[in-house]
Amino acid sequence: MSPSEGVIEGGRREAGVSRRSLVLSLSAAPLGWLGMPQSAHAGGQLEEPLVDSVRTALSSAVANQAPPEPLFSTTEARIMYLRWLGTMSEKLRKRKPDWEVRRDFLQTAWYESKRAGLDTSLVLGLVQVESAFRKYAVSPVGARGYMQVMPFWTRVIGDGDPGKLFHMQTNLRFGCVILRHYLDREKGDLFMALGRYNGSRGRDTYPNAVFGAQRNWLFNEKVTSA
Repeated sequence: MSPSEGVIEGGRREAGVSRRSLVLSLSAAPLGWLGMPQSAHAGGQLEEPLVDSVRTALSSAVANQAPPEPLFSTTEARIMYLRWLGTMSEKLRKRKPDWEVRRDFLQTAWYESKRAGLDTSLVLGLVQVESAFRKYAVSPVGARGYMQVMPFWTRVIGDGDPGKLFHMQTNLRFGCVILRHYLDREKGDLFMALGRYNGSRGRDTYPNAVFGAQRNWLFNEKVTSA
């Protein structure tokens, strides 16, 4: 059983919401400016027309500052998740020395990637390439935060406050849903979807970098019995 087999609705249980709605809903939690942003050298998404279902889902953002709490249907699923968390925590220790900060980031990345139907190792690889796990990273083209989300996405949902993209869960949810949206547009072609996410569609440099970084975050689910 993989760590993705837990209940991915998290602590904020959303009864009666379809999987499609879960994939496309976004958090827009408020955030104050917390220090100077750090530079990043990533590209950025291009503004483009959105289908009504995506625009509606973006507009129905849920404000929540707390990291989501995963819920699990079985003890085995919870144990597997905790093994994943411990393994990833050790890998991330040098970049995020504080345990609680590290745990909250990994917990949120796991939750949001599963919610969007993405491989968590891919999302972590993308974060590594885009921002090197820096919360306040800003690229020369204005992309912000862990997943280097472009500020125009906040205009899409009628808010327009780019500062919210520095909030951890908001940034990870925007990034995961945007990548899912591009993956759908590219009919499941991850190479092309990653290029679209970076604003370099059709070129191989960025997708190959993400695929390379993804290998750092793969989890061996096989556990040897004592």
